[in-house]
Amino acid sequence: MELGFIGLGKMGGNMVERLTRHGEHQVVVYDRDASVVQQYAGKNVRGASSPEELAGMLKPPRVAWIMVPAGVPVDSTIALLKSQMQAGDIIIDGGNSYFRDSQRRANELEASGIKYLDVGTSGGIWGLSVGYCMMIGGERSAYDHVKEILVTLAPENGEAYMGPSGSGHFVKMVHNGIEYGMMESYSEGFAILKKSGFDLNLPAIGEVWQHGSVVRSWLLELATDALRKEPDLKSIKPFVVDSGEGRWTVQAALDEDVAAPVITQSLFVRFQSRDEESFANRLLAALRNEFGGHAVLHE
Repeated sequence: MELGFIGLGKMGGNMVERLTRHGEHQVVVYDRDASVVQQYAGKNVRGASSPEELAGMLKPPRVAWIMVPAGVPVDSTIALLKSQMQAGDIIIDGGNSYFRDSQRRANELEASGIKYLDVGTSGGIWGLSVGYCMMIGGERSAYDHVKEILVTLAPENGEAYMGPSGSGHFVKMVHNGIEYGMMESYSEGFAILKKSGFDLNLPAIGEVWQHGSVVRSWLLELATDALRKEPDLKSIKPFVVDSGEGRWTVQAALDEDVAAPVITQSLFVRFQSRDEESFANRLLAALRNEFGGHAVLHE
């Protein structure tokens, strides 16, 4: 199948490679960095110098997959593609867009007859070898049209149609919120193990937990690999960013009156990690000193 692909970052580039490595699909690619486009140009890949040129190089009905950061970059890219596309063409957003933005974009494109699929994509840098888990929202006929692309990108049973526009990114949003909680739980558990007086071998614990334990998972496997490489993690600064999906999941929980204390707290822990000059913690120490005479450490 022929498709266009915009955004050749860590995931996007690997996705193009997975799509074309056995000659299954013909892909036209674009990235803001022209040198990256040249890296992927080859037998089954043609390069374009702009999103508009990419759309013009595709045969109708066109399929264009966007893999760019959420927000304005997605809207800008859609606007450029739209100028060269027509009714029956399909735009796929495989990034981590906010589901309400996906609903809006689908409605806006519907007026031009262009179909829009929101595809929540999980797999990270490992997706090239093991495949990408994909959660797809949008018009069912558009999903059916691009099914062979999805099957190539996903492992067996790793892609599924979720429902109307926005549902794919909504499911991926909650997926990432759950991921926040799982990562925080593993991190706290290993911190308790490390602080114990038993001089425990943390990589060995992670390894044994991978065999028959109810807490076994790919995240645990990655944590074990990280600890095996550097047991004390001294070279890594304890600063944890969030990419937005955790915030959106918490907001959805608030909107729907769903209690989500673990996901919410895991998000707040990430915020806390970024504050090296925490005023709140300074005041907390001062309060303990004021009412109880507890010692305060001064810089």
